[in-house]
Amino acid sequence: MMADASDIRALARPRDWRPLFIAFVCAGLFACGGPTSGPEEQIYAWVDRGQEAAESKARGDLVDMISPTYADARGNSRDDIENLFRFYFLRSKEVALLVSVDDIEVIDDTAAEVMLTVGMGATTDSTLGFNADAYHFALELERDGDEWLLVSGRWNDFGDALR
Repeated sequence: MMADASDIRALARPRDWRPLFIAFVCAGLFACGGPTSGPEEQIYAWVDRGQEAAESKARGDLVDMISPTYADARGNSRDDIENLFRFYFLRSKEVALLVSVDDIEVIDDTAAEVMLTVGMGATTDSTLGFNADAYHFALELERDGDEWLLVSGRWNDFGDALR
């Protein structure tokens, strides 16, 4: 079916831009929603910083986010976690993470429990050339001055119980 001249003129008419503008402003406000400071926002920033460090394979930056007193139910210390990073980064050429913060519970502005789901992908020298996994993490953080530090963590494959 051919369009006639009236159809073309209707398409060429300027449209009211105000509803579109309002939608963009609302989307921007919702994307930025919530307080810009405070413990929860600081923890989101902490998670983002950790993701950036892991994807850059900046092991030292990651270790700096962990308390010297770190201990977990698996018997790991801060040094053990650093060695896990070392092993993973040596095996991987590139690291990519897809991080979802499932829950943050702040306790008296000085401690927090953070639940994460993380999809991890890496290019490797293996037969397939890549490795991909998904994990659940339950992290315990404490505030040390202005900085949040990891004091303990539990994790397991996605769908399995945390340990």
